[in-house]
Amino acid sequence: MNYRLLLIIITGLTYACGTSAHYRNIMIDSNSVGYGPCEPSIAIDPGNIDRLVVGAVLDRAYYSHDGGKSWSYQQLSSPYGVWGDPVVISDTKGNFYYFHLSFPSGKGEWDSDKLDRIVCQKSTDGGITWSDGVFTGLNPPKDQDKEWGVVDPENNNIYLTWTQFDVYASDNPDHRSNIMFSKSTDDGESWSPAISVNQFSGDCLDDDQTTEGAVPAVGPDGAVYVSWAYDERIYFDRSLDQGDSWMDQDVQVALQPGGWDQKIPGLGRANGMPVTLCDLSEGPYRGTIYVNWSDQSAGENDTDIWMASSSDNGMSWSDPVRVNNDQSARHQFFPWAAIDQTTGHLYVVFYDRRNHSDNTTEVYLATSTDGGKSFTNEKISMQSFRPNQDIFFGDYNNIAAHNGSVRPIWTQVDGTELSIWTAIVEK
Repeated sequence: MNYRLLLIIITGLTYACGTSAHYRNIMIDSNSVGYGPCEPSIAIDPGNIDRLVVGAVLDRAYYSHDGGKSWSYQQLSSPYGVWGDPVVISDTKGNFYYFHLSFPSGKGEWDSDKLDRIVCQKSTDGGITWSDGVFTGLNPPKDQDKEWGVVDPENNNIYLTWTQFDVYASDNPDHRSNIMFSKSTDDGESWSPAISVNQFSGDCLDDDQTTEGAVPAVGPDGAVYVSWAYDERIYFDRSLDQGDSWMDQDVQVALQPGGWDQKIPGLGRANGMPVTLCDLSEGPYRGTIYVNWSDQSAGENDTDIWMASSSDNGMSWSDPVRVNNDQSARHQFFPWAAIDQTTGHLYVVFYDRRNHSDNTTEVYLATSTDGGKSFTNEKISMQSFRPNQDIFFGDYNNIAAHNGSVRPIWTQVDGTELSIWTAIVEK
């Protein structure tokens, strides 16, 4: 494979204002031509927290070997195509995995092979080079979309979930969407046949009536958990045998008033899909499952961030706890959560407009050290921005945390220029 390498070294600045903490912000990349960079995903090597890898739309890959202070860039390529929805995770052996959508032919606005599988590319050298990739979920003519993965630290198994559309964007009521699952037990070299795990199928319109947002989590003793959004509800399913079998009936975690397809002023689209986590630390909340999402239960002008927890393998759930602690009745949106498995502490990154009466947007970090019962909030972005509805802004941000090293990652826009940023947060 041929790679284009560009070293981007940005000197971070600190900025304090209001509730802002003194966290150094690092711009990883910026661009004003074509797609991205946006939808950033970040992973930390648990064996060496100075090694980080980032993926971003459409085919961008970055690595840092100094804890995120400087970054190198390359354009990812694969014989199966690299077509967005970047997901980067790390395993216990120092490997990184980059999942993405496919477009093997690369021809036409919507050729028959676009979104035909989920691709996994692997790096064994900290993101410097990548394999051509392998794939799962190939099931023509169905479309495969919105994937996420997780590694079980006990056995290095990789679990992957996503949405399968009979026909993407179809309004035919006979065309359905389902949550799919596949796993690898050989460090991503091969993948099990995909199976559906959801009880209720959705439509294919990519809206609130579509089953979307499946993010898996690993529990103790071979448990696999996943939640997703559908029909203004958050649903949960589990496997207690490494994904071989799943419950017949899904559990409702919470209602999601307004659904996952949310209207945020200044954005062409915005989602509040759930993120699933499980505490594997040796702390007091080991085994607790968490689900984090946003909704508009307070109305279309006041989006909020929520988290619910379960201490009985997902069979029952706490009342949702509001993560954002403002009293502004303004929008908080695009949440993503991580858990530091060395401490059990929870971190949630999200956009926030509490300090402004217009579309001016900042980035906040919420922290919980008591098992999600309460959260502190602090502004971590050094500058605000105003989204441009005509610029594709992506559908999610991300955050990684390990051994006190917390690396949120997000997208900003300045006019027509998109950029992705991280903050150097040590807890």
